[in-house]
Amino acid sequence: MNTLVKPSHQKPPMPSWRDTLKTLWDWRVLCLLAMGFSAGIPILLIFSSLSLWLGEAGVERKALTFFSWAALGYSFKFVWAPLVDRLPLPLLGAWLGRRRSWMLLAQCGVVLAILGMASTDPAAGEDALTRMAMFAVLLGFASATQDIVIDAYRIEIAGPEQQGLLSSAYIAGYRLGMIVAGAGALYLASYWGSSKGAYVFGAWQWTYGVMAAIMVVGMLTTLITREPAASAQAPRQPSGQHLRLLGVFLASVVAFVGVFAQWGNAMGDVKTGPLLGLLLEAVRMAVSLAAAFGVGTVLVKRGLASREQARTTWVMPVLDFFARYGARNAWLLLALIGLYRISDIVLGVISNVFYQDLGFSKIEIANAVKTFGVVVSIVGGFWGGLLAARIGVMRSLFWGAVLSALTNLGFVWLAYAGHHVSGMYVVVAADNLAAGFASAAFVAFLSSLTNVSFTAVQYAIFSSLMTLLPKTLGGYSGGMVDAMGYPGFFMLTTLMGLPVLLLVALASRLQAKTLPNMT
Repeated sequence: MNTLVKPSHQKPPMPSWRDTLKTLWDWRVLCLLAMGFSAGIPILLIFSSLSLWLGEAGVERKALTFFSWAALGYSFKFVWAPLVDRLPLPLLGAWLGRRRSWMLLAQCGVVLAILGMASTDPAAGEDALTRMAMFAVLLGFASATQDIVIDAYRIEIAGPEQQGLLSSAYIAGYRLGMIVAGAGALYLASYWGSSKGAYVFGAWQWTYGVMAAIMVVGMLTTLITREPAASAQAPRQPSGQHLRLLGVFLASVVAFVGVFAQWGNAMGDVKTGPLLGLLLEAVRMAVSLAAAFGVGTVLVKRGLASREQARTTWVMPVLDFFARYGARNAWLLLALIGLYRISDIVLGVISNVFYQDLGFSKIEIANAVKTFGVVVSIVGGFWGGLLAARIGVMRSLFWGAVLSALTNLGFVWLAYAGHHVSGMYVVVAADNLAAGFASAAFVAFLSSLTNVSFTAVQYAIFSSLMTLLPKTLGGYSGGMVDAMGYPGFFMLTTLMGLPVLLLVALASRLQAKTLPNMT
């Protein structure tokens, strides 16, 4: 049964434009801008910039797209988000406070992972490629942890009326970070002499070293900003309980990694097609997660950690969501969250390799995709945010899904057109405008679903679910292209977006009575 209380429709008086512009210089806005910049650096160093590096190093396309799985840390961050939310760090916690200590630790992890990648030449052999993958996984884990803390920090330093402005500042900083890690990395690697036909490891080594140094922006912001009052007032529990809960989590992680690795070793070099391989990987992931859950459950029942603490940490945020929306609505909303971005994320994994295969240089890719495209996506984000406020979140969500699917057809045309620079800019503009629009509507949608009592955890669950299936499918994008060619693959990503339209329509109908302000 849905227990939602209908929100009041009475709105506070709208502030003047002068007062609104003054808030842009609030220390919290500037702080979130810098933190967003820090959060935007790692993702492309795992995704597109790394894919170009590996492509120049001669790594085959099929293996190259498997590296997108390194970003699955973003998809599973809900697992350790409760620990980050509740466990204080020794020494650092006493110095900086609960939020900033975790933020600094995560940023140090990001720097170490980037430097580890910089010290590894993927062309040196299979062992080096494995080492590169491990550093990429560490980067995904540390970056996802940073995102968890920044989300919690943003919510705690300001009231609800300021969250829109802080979110905009964070997203703007994030996009700027993506430009630096995307276009900036390609410019630097090209400047230092590496190209598709003339690979230079030193060029990419220096490039990733510069990216690690740029993370000092976020680290300095963490050190000089203030700790939220809400964090300091959080209830404290005995450190022994925290350590036991952490022990359960680590044992579960070991179980997951062990089963996942053993499955891979058992499969060896068995040849499978893209669809069978996807099915086997889905089973592999499910079995590994079941093993982790089983180990954690057994340890809690044996008394290694408090049952009540484990329930409050991992179970209550989920039960709260189902209690507020009812089982039918909850499952529908979760399906929508898990599939909404599938069309553009699956395509995005292979897009830079596609441009490379068409003969576009790194400079052309940097100019069109990493600079022009990111600026267009910021415009699309503002457009989506304005329309969400004007026509409602669910209507914006629907049109975002339509645009995300239809703009993929532009890639079909470009696949036949070949090295067509003007056409590339048109396709990139349409794709990024649609992606920015859809993202803004989707963030508003996810924010509306959270309960303030579990904001950090529930938002981590939603954002993790959003990327889990698309990034898993994206890991097979190279094999799909090999099997059906680029035009067929892009048609497939367009068709992937069609079920999303039905889910949005059903969610709109079900939520019309419970959440009228969203429709």
